[in-house]
Amino acid sequence: MTDASAVVLYEERDGVAFVTLNRPEKKNTLTEAVIAGIADGIDRAAASRAVSAVVLRGTGGVLCAGYDLTNDQWGAEGGDERPGLRLGGWTMLYDAEGPDPRPGVWDPVRDWQFMGHNTRRFMKIWDCPKPVIAQVEGWALGGATDMILCCDQLFMADDAVIGYPPARIFGLPTTAMWVYRLGLERAKQYLLTGCEIDAPTALRIGLVSEVHPAADLASRVEEHARRFSRIPANQLALNKLLINQAFENMGLRTTQLFGTLFDGMMRHTEEAYQWVEAFGDKGFREVIRERDRPWGDYGERSR
Repeated sequence: MTDASAVVLYEERDGVAFVTLNRPEKKNTLTEAVIAGIADGIDRAAASRAVSAVVLRGTGGVLCAGYDLTNDQWGAEGGDERPGLRLGGWTMLYDAEGPDPRPGVWDPVRDWQFMGHNTRRFMKIWDCPKPVIAQVEGWALGGATDMILCCDQLFMADDAVIGYPPARIFGLPTTAMWVYRLGLERAKQYLLTGCEIDAPTALRIGLVSEVHPAADLASRVEEHARRFSRIPANQLALNKLLINQAFENMGLRTTQLFGTLFDGMMRHTEEAYQWVEAFGDKGFREVIRERDRPWGDYGERSR
């Protein structure tokens, strides 16, 4: 039985595995425990003979609002070190090969290993031999898109929003799936601006498979996921592998390497340092509002 207090819940029902982010009080934002839980859930579903498809979803009417930048493990609260991504609690081979960094020093290789670990765990969704459907409710922002764009299909509530606002400051998409799922023009439209994508737009530009009223989304996703049980598992696995391989041949893994390295660079510019340091002066919410106010989207737009 799944522990209801866990930050990621796992359940199997009628041939479908449900991997559910469970931090509703924090909009299901990403922490180390959440990312680990997602990866573990995908592994369990892949290994289960009873599972034909996987649904990735969130509690509280929200899929995921991105990385939890108020969580000290990501280094957003400053302290004695320059803001960025801290490495506390992480064990890496690289640590044994050099001294601990002095405060304020950014080591790009340590950062790459740190964020690359997250990217590899998100890519378990891509590599899963079974179809994975993202149930997009409320928000799917920032780092959440690194995750959900690894899914095979996205089903979206009619009042939900997808976007990568860190493109405005403090980040780049590490899995780089925007480029491959949207093509050149749309990828530049949304990554150069960080603008939000509402449900009708997401459907029109081919980012999602279906849009449904929020009240109907869960039942529609589950109904769709159950149908995969009528297709042999080896047929599903090879069809998915064939499609994925086309994108692998277009240099997906190389692009992800650059995305992960560039993400580290963008979190360690002078502008990024000052932006995060402003959290202490103005408060996290006000700094986010100032970022989005010129564009009139996300929390700055009335719904």
